[in-house]
Amino acid sequence: MNLDRLHDKIQDSKSLFIGEDTAFRAAVVIPLVESDGEWHVLFEVRSFTMRKQPGDISFPGGRIDPTDASPMAAALRETQEELGVDPATVKVIGELSPYIASPSFVVHPFVAVIDYHQIIRSYNKDEVEEVFTIPVKWLLEHEPYMHLVTVESSPSSNFPFEKIMNGDQYQWRSHSLEEWFYEYGNYTVWGLTARILKHFIEIMRKTA
Repeated sequence: MNLDRLHDKIQDSKSLFIGEDTAFRAAVVIPLVESDGEWHVLFEVRSFTMRKQPGDISFPGGRIDPTDASPMAAALRETQEELGVDPATVKVIGELSPYIASPSFVVHPFVAVIDYHQIIRSYNKDEVEEVFTIPVKWLLEHEPYMHLVTVESSPSSNFPFEKIMNGDQYQWRSHSLEEWFYEYGNYTVWGLTARILKHFIEIMRKTA
């Protein structure tokens, strides 16, 4: 065994986490828009006719396709498809740390400045029910609240219990997920969107 070659191979093939190459990978944009001289974060309400998560509040974004040159390219493509925004007019500020929801699901968030007037004139009503904004100032001044969701493991009926110590008496671990909620007027931002938003606002506080 050539340890130097092994070292090089490990470095060359290093992924973000084990399983990244088969995980569902998505990219989203946290859109910063300026309105009446104040910065806001823009959100989408998913169309009520969507097959998945109708009516949920989200950031523009979606799956990273094999044809996308990068996660950022995917985020800009999805933003164009959903909000009708020309990628050439988007100013990307930076990329946040990826959100690893599970070993099979990772999201790459990007912060970008987008022309608000371009959005409200041309968003895709087949995918987006409406758009709304929350002032950055409000987000900095208001803390979200949190609820825990317990997740328990449940092996399938054909699980090979005979292969593991204690068999069908094995003590599977349960764990809790933190679900964060932002209440703004009639809107509730929660789930993955709230988790990414919370991380972004924490970064904003450090720059204040």
